[in-house]
Amino acid sequence: EPMSNIYFPDTKSKAVFAPDGPKPKFLVDTPQFKALVVGLEAGQQIPVHAGEAAMYHFLAGEGLMTVDDEIFDIKPGVTVITSGGARRGMNAKTRVVFLACKGG
Repeated sequence: EPMSNIYFPDTKSKAVFAPDGPKPKFLVDTPQFKALVVGLEAGQQIPVHAGEAAMYHFLAGEGLMTVDDEIFDIKPGVTVITSGGARRGMNAKTRVVFLACKGG
């Protein structure tokens, strides 16, 4: 299945913010590859969970990201890459926007 959208001039504007938690917006969703943009309001979190290998690139905001036993500061320009099976989670100090990608 070909990807229909390959160019996103303003990725941050695609983020969806909701009072009840993150609402990931898929930019690409194929069996082989997924790319999504996620918005978190200040104080929201993604609970620590195990997942497949993934890359997270932060476009806006500040917070903390947990990967296994490490905690990283997140801010615009930071990239975190997790291996398959690694436990990861996030806490937003301010409104956060990030891009996440993973293989299928």
